[in-house]
Amino acid sequence: MSAAALLSELRRRDILLRAEGSELRCSAPTGALTAELREQLRQHKSDLIALLASVQMRALVPLQAPLQAGRYGPEGPRVPVFGVAGHNGDVFCYRLLAQCLGTEQPFYGLQPPGLDGEGEPLERVEDLAAYFARQILAFRPGGPCIIAGFCAGGTVAFELAQQLAARGTQIRFLALFGSPYPLYFTRRRQLWLRLRRLAAHARELAGRSADARRRYLAERLGARSLRLDAARAATLDPVLARRAQVERSTLAGVRRYAPRPFAGRINLFLPGRPWRESGVLARRWGAHAAQAQEYFGPEASDGANMLREVHAPAFAELFRRACSEISA
Repeated sequence: MSAAALLSELRRRDILLRAEGSELRCSAPTGALTAELREQLRQHKSDLIALLASVQMRALVPLQAPLQAGRYGPEGPRVPVFGVAGHNGDVFCYRLLAQCLGTEQPFYGLQPPGLDGEGEPLERVEDLAAYFARQILAFRPGGPCIIAGFCAGGTVAFELAQQLAARGTQIRFLALFGSPYPLYFTRRRQLWLRLRRLAAHARELAGRSADARRRYLAERLGARSLRLDAARAATLDPVLARRAQVERSTLAGVRRYAPRPFAGRINLFLPGRPWRESGVLARRWGAHAAQAQEYFGPEASDGANMLREVHAPAFAELFRRACSEISA
């Protein structure tokens, strides 16, 4: 396990690590810091101190940070990617994608405030983008980069790319992975989609026997019960409760956001046709860019699984293709 991978694993377990001179200090939930992790900390101590020294900003989570001349840093053989997570702020949605891109590709997740229990979530897309922009500029002032966004995080990534470009940062391109257009998240649009789904369920039931209808309804009610159980569990778990608060704040900001023209290039990484035809309006992003390109993933992929193990390699290959087309 590399030092960057170890730091990511610690963040995933809510173990906070900091460097104080030549020593490492950490705070962890009871039982989270196992003997195996303690040994990994001992083995990677010097690399972790160097990595933490280079990433001093709380928003930046190094999912993959190549080791350069004995130190971790923003410079590497490839332009670094800074990825905005989905609405719940979980930057580990990019973990498999970063791994599939290879060890030479620097990849940093952008974690919103509020998840660590320090500070409150931000409810305006512009404020959240500014929070990320300040830390990226402190970490890599003026250097070229790629900004990525997943799901609702695509809206924040769009505004972030705007703000960084306005401050002189070269944005190679904005990569939007399964990112619905802001209109999709509005309550009116969600109500319309819910009514459309109910109509689809009614059509499905109309062509079934009585026994088949009962099985169909039992499956749907079972899935709904699982979702309600998960929601109740989130109110008891402080980590899940903070994530739910970040989710609500982020979605509130996305609903109010009005995209404006972007002078750069947007690359849209789109899941399969059923997702694209589900009313997410993702292709509208292209109308705001000076240049736009669409990359279509496997037909079996959707917004929930596109960056998971089954489809992450395919989208990593599409991402590499996009990078090569920019370099050509």
